[in-house]
Amino acid sequence: MRGLPPVLASDARVLILGSFPSEASLAARQYYAHPRNHFWPILGAVLGEPLAELPYAQRLARVRARKLAIWDTIIACERAGSLDAAIRNAKRGEITRVRRVARALQAVCFNGKTAGRASAAWREAGYATLVLPSTSPAYTLPIADKLAAWRGLARWL
Repeated sequence: MRGLPPVLASDARVLILGSFPSEASLAARQYYAHPRNHFWPILGAVLGEPLAELPYAQRLARVRARKLAIWDTIIACERAGSLDAAIRNAKRGEITRVRRVARALQAVCFNGKTAGRASAAWREAGYATLVLPSTSPAYTLPIADKLAAWRGLARWL
C-alpha cells in the first residue's frame, strides 16, 4: 500500500505527521477521512477555524494558509485493515525531502504514539518535536483531553 502525498508548502512552519492513512482515507484520497476521526474537529478548534465543516480542498487551503503541513511517518507498507499494529514492512518518509521543500519548518508534531516513534530522528535533524494523543477513534481518550494536548502546537503558529 502507498500512502497519500504530503501536503507541504515551502513556507510551512509546523508539520503534523500521522502514522499511515486508514482504509477510509486511502479510498477517499484524503487525510483523516474516517468520519469518527477527531483530527479535523481538533485541528479546527486549535486554529479557530470550522475545518470539519468545510470541503476537503478548503480544509487544505486553510491548513496551508496557517503554515501547517500534513504527511505520515510511513509512506508505504503492508497492512490488513486500518490498525497501526497491523503495519508490516514500513517504508519511512524522508526528512531530507521535507527539509528541501519546507525551509521554514520549525516543528514536527506526531499524531499518536506510532507516529511518535519517529520523533528522535526529526529531533536529531534539528526540529522541535511534540508527540500528541492520536485523533483516531480507536484511541479512546476523551476528545476534550486530546484537544487540551493538541493546543500545544499553537506555540509555533
